[in-house]
Amino acid sequence: MPFWSRLFGSASDAAPAPAEAEEYKGFRVIPGPIREGGQYRVAARVEKAVDGTVLSHQLIRADTMASLDEATRISAAKARQLIDEQGDRLFAPRAS
Repeated sequence: MPFWSRLFGSASDAAPAPAEAEEYKGFRVIPGPIREGGQYRVAARVEKAVDGTVLSHQLIRADTMASLDEATRISAAKARQLIDEQGDRLFAPRAS
């Protein structure tokens, strides 16, 4: 069945369960490393409620880690760094 596993993926390629969210400076950080082969790509979602609307930004980095725990920890750290650097500008419309 290796052919079918490569073609359609296997149960081991399933996305890891989402990590626990944390509050940071009024933002919500949800680490969500992406499984790629035998490693995990650093990724997280940053959310903030503004006037009853939840704004969301998806962070995906080129960094990969061998361990899910390490990828989760680094994902949260990179999201906090992004918040420190950009704050509310993270959700500002971008010029085309």
